[in-house]
Amino acid sequence: MKFVVLLHQDERVWAEADADERARYIKEHDDFSAAAAATPGVEILGGEALTSVASATTLRRHGDQVTITEGPYAETVEQLGGFYLIEAPDLDVLTSLLPRLPEYTLEIRPVADVP
Repeated sequence: MKFVVLLHQDERVWAEADADERARYIKEHDDFSAAAAATPGVEILGGEALTSVASATTLRRHGDQVTITEGPYAETVEQLGGFYLIEAPDLDVLTSLLPRLPEYTLEIRPVADVP
């Protein structure tokens, strides 16, 4: 089963982090990746960090009308900072691995099987 794990956090945490704190974050991501690789049936299929929410472009479509605006869809305290695409046997296996990541709010969503 495929899952997307969305990493939400106030982007100021990373922007204001010193070198040691950033190194800790990177190590925790590396530890998570190693644990996933060592877990039967789990494979990280992809993942990326995202640029600041200030670089976002939002496209809204209502019927034939399209509006494109600079900036995020909504102002929030936490922003989407990155994601993982992960193959795992089930949600329980995945949630047992995710606490290895840094302090994020994690949104986990199964990938839809769309024909």
